[in-house]
Amino acid sequence: MIVADRKPIEELLGMVEDCKKILVVGCKGCVTVCNVGGLKEVEVLAATMKIARKKAGNPLEIAEHVLERQCDREYVSQLGEEVNDYDAVLSMACGVGPQFLSEMYKEQSFFPAVNTTFFGGATQHGVWEERCAGCGTCGIHMFGGLCPIARCAKSLLHGPCGGSSNGICEVNKETECIWDSIVKKKMEAGQLEDLLGVKNFKSWKTARDGGPRRSIREELVQGNI
Repeated sequence: MIVADRKPIEELLGMVEDCKKILVVGCKGCVTVCNVGGLKEVEVLAATMKIARKKAGNPLEIAEHVLERQCDREYVSQLGEEVNDYDAVLSMACGVGPQFLSEMYKEQSFFPAVNTTFFGGATQHGVWEERCAGCGTCGIHMFGGLCPIARCAKSLLHGPCGGSSNGICEVNKETECIWDSIVKKKMEAGQLEDLLGVKNFKSWKTARDGGPRRSIREELVQGNI
């Protein structure tokens, strides 16, 4: 899932310091799962901003709304023209959300209330870690099902750098050396020879450097004609 963190309240207050009436829009997708942009977080942010502005002698009127998803025009359209009744809108979705909102409601100003960080999953309660870099050509089957692109500090694909110590990365002392984990898993499975052969260079044509990417399901497109 996409993992995000809410922006500091000071930054959010600065974004709308000249506004008198705003709308905070949450998302029931990924940001709800990582406790950043769901109904509860929308309510907390709205209350926090109201209190802060009231203390500053500059009251703020805030409305709240939570969409099923902000990455789907069908759900974004549910806001309707009432979205223009506000001075600004704070989106508590990943970075895709405020862009979809901006594209649909061209006369309104939308601000991101969260910082989108990575693709990951929960490793324990309240902790999410990166697992995928979205490079577009997945090859984790060659590495025991583990991704050295996202989980190695140097994104090494042809073996460890040799700088780790006791299975801990030399770049980030709080992170395991993923190559240490890859080698150990292959050894336990009796498949160490899988790592000994020379691999072709990875094609990065599908990675982010080629510009905005698109995924098309022809059967769905054809079925909608």
